[in-house]
Amino acid sequence: MTAWMPQPTQDGSYTFFSAEFGETFHSGLGAKTEAFQKFVEATDLVEKAQCPTLQLLDVCYGLGYNTAAALESIWQVNPNCRVEVYGLELDATVPIGAAVPELLSCWSDKVQEVLKDLAHTQTCQRDNLSAHLLIGDARQSIQKLVQQGFKADAIFLDPFSPRRCPQLWTVEFLSSLAKCLATHGKLSTYSRSAAVRTALLAAGLWIGTIPMEHNSAPHEWSQGTVAAWQPEILPPLSQMEQEHLQTRAAIPYRDPILRDGIEEIVARHHQEQQKTQLESTSSWRRRWGIR
Repeated sequence: MTAWMPQPTQDGSYTFFSAEFGETFHSGLGAKTEAFQKFVEATDLVEKAQCPTLQLLDVCYGLGYNTAAALESIWQVNPNCRVEVYGLELDATVPIGAAVPELLSCWSDKVQEVLKDLAHTQTCQRDNLSAHLLIGDARQSIQKLVQQGFKADAIFLDPFSPRRCPQLWTVEFLSSLAKCLATHGKLSTYSRSAAVRTALLAAGLWIGTIPMEHNSAPHEWSQGTVAAWQPEILPPLSQMEQEHLQTRAAIPYRDPILRDGIEEIVARHHQEQQKTQLESTSSWRRRWGIR
């Protein structure tokens, strides 16, 4: 089994580094902070916690931080809210590696037990929780949820970056995710990539931005993206972000049969970018003073 070495982030929580994808699982600014800001807050889970039941879909479950942050937030508001969670994860060793005291200590005792159960048995059944971890390629796992008609009030889209893991940012995969999003639900992701945003639009969703919390430099213009079936519940894109969607960077990744390898998906994407007459991304960056 892979031996995962915890790496501290700035808020005191931990992350792992994936040699396979060449990236850490979280931002160095804070793994736990990112879970709350870019996933729990972005999908309005505190407000939704007033409901008697909630359904969540955690894509690329990883260390379990997004699910943990969601459960902490929901049960703090409404301890009786019954939550149904599905997590999609490729590598079963990741949640197992995270189910150790050093990494679990930042969560409540109740949530720690949930994370341990999911890591070791891929399921957790409690009075107010039904949670399942589906191990394998998310492109196939999501089809099971589509077939059973699962509808999530919140979807956390948290793969490695599009350049490293394009197979989980394609029009086809995001279209499958959209089928699992409830009418009043929200999907959130840390990615502000134009290619991801156009793929979400191609899946039939409306998109919005996750605004920066404070005054920031031009290159820090968004914390991520939110998507929904109803545009009025989303923070609108700025003019700069709208124009970003008219550049070559906005050509989405494609995976027609949901089985292509990374190299094939990247090569197809590059070919489409070479053919387009859209504005270059460097030109857009110069126009908006983005370095």
